[in-house]
Amino acid sequence: MDKTIWWLSPGILALVSFASLLTLAPSENTGRAYAAYGGVYIMASLLWLWIAEAYKPDKWALTGGALAIIAAAIILFAPRGPAG
Repeated sequence: MDKTIWWLSPGILALVSFASLLTLAPSENTGRAYAAYGGVYIMASLLWLWIAEAYKPDKWALTGGALAIIAAAIILFAPRGPAG
């Protein structure tokens, strides 16, 4: 592997940023925040594979990533009544 240890920096920065921002969310919304993070994490992993590892994901991986983003959006933005 010809990459330096500094290739880890973007991932570490993203995880620290996410954890810090999650502390700002009201506790009743953290479950939805984790669900959204999961969808974004899947797609970001595929993009990292493509950009950093020079391995293009196939159509099935990209379709799964897109479905994860759609599912996260449903969880985040679905209308909710007074009970949540």
